[in-house]
Amino acid sequence: MEHTGAWILLESLRREGVDLLFGYPGGAVIDIYDELPRHPTIRHVLVRHEQGAVHAADGYARASGKVGACLVTSGPGATNTVTGIATAYCDSIPLVVLTGQVPTALIGNDAFQEVDIVGITRPCTKHNFLVNDIDKLALIIRRAFYLARSGRPGPVLVDLPKDIVQCKTEFVWPEEIGMRSYNPTYKPHVNQLRHAVGDLASARRPVFLVGGGVILSNAANELTNLVRKLQTPVTSTLMGLGAFPATDDLWLGMVGMHGSYAANMSIAHADLLVCVGARFDDRVTGKISGFAPGARIVHIDIDPTSIRKNVQVDVPVVGDCRLSLQGLQEICDAKCGGVDWADKHANWLDTVHNWKKSKPLAYQKNGGIKPQQVVEELFEITGGEAIIATEVGQHQMWTAQFYTFTRPRTLLTSGGLGTMGFGFPAAIGAQMAFPDKKVVVVAGDGCIQMNIQELSTAVVNKLPIKVIILNNRHLGMVRQWQELFYHGNYVSTNMEAQPDFVKLAEAYGAEGYRISREADIRPVLTKALASPATTFVDVMVEREENVYPIVPAGAALDEMLLV
Repeated sequence: MEHTGAWILLESLRREGVDLLFGYPGGAVIDIYDELPRHPTIRHVLVRHEQGAVHAADGYARASGKVGACLVTSGPGATNTVTGIATAYCDSIPLVVLTGQVPTALIGNDAFQEVDIVGITRPCTKHNFLVNDIDKLALIIRRAFYLARSGRPGPVLVDLPKDIVQCKTEFVWPEEIGMRSYNPTYKPHVNQLRHAVGDLASARRPVFLVGGGVILSNAANELTNLVRKLQTPVTSTLMGLGAFPATDDLWLGMVGMHGSYAANMSIAHADLLVCVGARFDDRVTGKISGFAPGARIVHIDIDPTSIRKNVQVDVPVVGDCRLSLQGLQEICDAKCGGVDWADKHANWLDTVHNWKKSKPLAYQKNGGIKPQQVVEELFEITGGEAIIATEVGQHQMWTAQFYTFTRPRTLLTSGGLGTMGFGFPAAIGAQMAFPDKKVVVVAGDGCIQMNIQELSTAVVNKLPIKVIILNNRHLGMVRQWQELFYHGNYVSTNMEAQPDFVKLAEAYGAEGYRISREADIRPVLTKALASPATTFVDVMVEREENVYPIVPAGAALDEMLLV
């Protein structure tokens, strides 16, 4: 029996386990939308902007560990996805983005709503496809999902010409999938693991630095078990928060530009750095020549191009983080069974604990509402059980510093690209993946306005998302840089001209609250978080509060400004 390309597409999505499809219709994909009602297992979520569709699919993927999927039309519909695709690409998030395209006979003729989205997105996708043969459609969808979720995950785009979607053929589903030119290495080389264990056995001041790869490979338990066995302090990148419980005594806090004093000093004084699933981003390393100057470096990553890309390492280990950590554990048990790791690292642990005690993350209370206090209260009320999505800027860093993340996939944030407007639609995806979990967005007054139209999506779908706006009436992080590094030359960072967020929320059919006094923080947050409705909480925080510590551009990690 023959089926249309639209039917084949949706049947392929069903077989790939897609239950949520975020999208926005248009002429090039109208046939797919016409077919949707006949595929009831796929729930379509109508967003209000195509960028919101990609971010929502991204949030769904980050929270659930599944591949996120979205569908948009050609031309501006496709180009509106680019920021979301680049966001996912930088953070290695598995997505399949389906874009409509003009009929194949019109491609290259400057047809209405035609763009070369394959060419546009080639630098920011793991791979992309232009479907030019309906007989290959099912195979391409199969390959797209395989590529998105395997190896180092990432976004894959499939461009669908309208005639391909309309014409018919027999449906053949490829049960087995393989690509000769693509064979990611999952199992690490045992000799490299032995070298790493040898370095661990001889090190006196080891530190584990973990990144988002630990979360993506579902390796949090393996990491926690190994680190506790070795009694080694551990820090993480922004993307790695939640991979190791921040309540553990071995936890040092986040590393990097806004990392804790203990984390940055431990890197600066370590004699061994074991990096697992991180890519040594410049916000993590600071000045490369001053990064871990006295340490041998072990780098574990599934992507061989990430190793030695930014930092020279002594023991490269290409492989899946979970399998690599399991291998390290097994070799340690076999070769170092008699080592008393706690005694071996006692002096080092005393040193890092003293750093934690002497210069903890802190802030001065002076009568106004401090954003850090709001984040702390949020943690206390939720008990750390919520999924937290953030926008980008000061509030993102305060969340990373003052919300205690104890489990993976509970922080959704744009780390690599730093995309304002990401958090709210990402929270929509996460809430739809987990309807019974509490999902909270921590936003700034600038960021929240970038995709605020998705408030309609949240309300229509009756999503109980809570949006906490740390409102300092500024583009806060840029203003902070202008204060610290540009002699207070404040240009285009004043955001006093803004909507009434409470009234705006109510206009969309959501609930709105405002906090203007410190005494109201706990009761209003408690009330808002208990509401079954989509809720905005506009918190009027101190306007010129800064994020500390901060490592200035071009400085080493131990050259941070503390006040």
